[in-house]
Amino acid sequence: MITYDASHREFTATAARSALYDEEALLPGGGPVRVTRCIVFAYAHRPGQPWTSRVSERDGDVCRPGTAIAGLVRIAQTRIASMPAGDLTRAGVQEALDPTGRLPSYDVRSAVRTAGLVTVSILLSSPDTAVGQCYRFTRPVAGDGGQGSATAVPVSPC
Repeated sequence: MITYDASHREFTATAARSALYDEEALLPGGGPVRVTRCIVFAYAHRPGQPWTSRVSERDGDVCRPGTAIAGLVRIAQTRIASMPAGDLTRAGVQEALDPTGRLPSYDVRSAVRTAGLVTVSILLSSPDTAVGQCYRFTRPVAGDGGQGSATAVPVSPC
């Protein structure tokens, strides 16, 4: 999740990060251990001053919405990449992501085709919370049969 606080001129990114450690086993059955921490990165730029940064660790609940949205991004990216070029419309992408029309997680805002590319803007919302993040997905369409590649970038308002 990336947010911007205009009053403090500060960007904040929240992300869960994991590391795998080899733990020496005293008993049979030991092995690698995964440790996950919720990290908050804050970057501020005040007039006449250089950028400053802060890094802090938070409770895992702080990262849960961002982790859920990251999963939604991967699903959307995969589906957009595999869609036939003709279906890459606002309605077509919405149908591909939410065929039943009952998932509040995906809100396709626009799909624009220009110069062999389709750009899709989607507001992705974490289930169980009111947290959302807008993403722009870009996919080339020239001469493909539905086997393109899609990029995903978080953006400010859709």
